[in-house]
Amino acid sequence: MSWTVNSCFVTLAILFVWRVEEIAEACSCSPAHPQQAFCSADVVIRAKVVGGEEVDAGNDIYGNPIKRIKYDIKQIKMFKGPEKDVEAVYTAPSSAVCGVTLETNGRKEYLITGKLEADGTVHITLCDFTEPWDDMSATQKKSLTQRYEMGCDCKITRCSSIPCMISTPEECLWTDWVIEKKVSGQQAKHFACIKRSDGSCAWYRGAAPPKKDFMDIEDP
Repeated sequence: MSWTVNSCFVTLAILFVWRVEEIAEACSCSPAHPQQAFCSADVVIRAKVVGGEEVDAGNDIYGNPIKRIKYDIKQIKMFKGPEKDVEAVYTAPSSAVCGVTLETNGRKEYLITGKLEADGTVHITLCDFTEPWDDMSATQKKSLTQRYEMGCDCKITRCSSIPCMISTPEECLWTDWVIEKKVSGQQAKHFACIKRSDGSCAWYRGAAPPKKDFMDIEDP
């Protein structure tokens, strides 16, 4: 009986360790409003992906090879980033470690946000905002040229459950999750959080550039 109990204990311990390792390896990041993704990114571009391959990216601390997926891209427009065109982006080899999967036939255009490394390469993850261009709203596309940048000093606070509130005038409360049960809701698609003349921040919606003073919500 004692042997059976001990065997069960060892089995459970092994399963527990395996499960902890599996969780540790899983990709996890907090949802971000497109404006937050724009402001935190080093590079924001519109591009087509024309090729992809697995490449070596050095070794980890244990000497094991690190693999990355290199996507060759054709840049269409740069909204934020270095002076020269970006010709490739790199990502992890699987979604479990935050790798991004992109179509490589050159027909689909993407908005790609990512980090610029010291060696000049651009890396993207599932925590960045990478979206097919045709799936983006007209407001999101328009905001890439000026509006999002105007609100980078503002803080967008995600409301995950009610009650929720802002703590400073420089915040905009993002309520898509509690209202629509999705992060890609009305505020994500049609609003930008912009600093007003008095230093406070508010949601703005409109086709024209924001006025010097504007209401919290302004229709097109």
